[in-house]
Amino acid sequence: MPQWITLSTESGPVRAWQALPEGTPRAGLVVIQEIFGANAHIRHVAEQYAAEGYVVLAPDFFDLLQPELELDYDADGVAQGKALVTELGVDRAVAVVEAAAQQLSQYGKVGTVGYCWGGTIAMLAAQRLGLPSSSYYGARNVPFLDSPFKAPAIFHFGDQDASIPAAAVAAHREKQPTLPVYVYPADHAFNREVGMHYHAPSADLARERTLAFFSENLR
Repeated sequence: MPQWITLSTESGPVRAWQALPEGTPRAGLVVIQEIFGANAHIRHVAEQYAAEGYVVLAPDFFDLLQPELELDYDADGVAQGKALVTELGVDRAVAVVEAAAQQLSQYGKVGTVGYCWGGTIAMLAAQRLGLPSSSYYGARNVPFLDSPFKAPAIFHFGDQDASIPAAAVAAHREKQPTLPVYVYPADHAFNREVGMHYHAPSADLARERTLAFFSENLR
């Protein structure tokens, strides 16, 4: 059964939603939240990947600031989430991913998949920690694209996403031409099943590509 466990990080304890596969694990996977917390949607994503054979941890990054916080998908939730991830900072976030990856390393190789803000943290995990990563609609990616990658990564964007203009998507291809960039006929957060922007065909295809990427890079 999925459950909360506690990770020890350099900034303090952080809960993480742990989802286990049936049978022998393929590898480990860190699922990185959006700006709304490690909520029911993110926990469901973790369980989906566990069903594919991965041992999954989805850390609650906000535990370092406001424990057990889950925000609504409204203007207030967006504003509060943006403020919290700014306060948290990318260095502490990457350190939480590192702690989760260390916990998962007993199961073999470890990758990450992240969404929205988590998409940028996933990219940074590939650059700084050497973890193969699938980055979904990371609106904060561009300032970091000149940094070298220690592990492969793939990127997913929606062509109707006003928060990530076409020029930002093009920057990924220009600055990191060896990394796959996929664009879908969808808006931001097209993978979030509980949101108005959910687009099932795009979500299914992106997930298929992500699973193929992990099958290749986490074996």
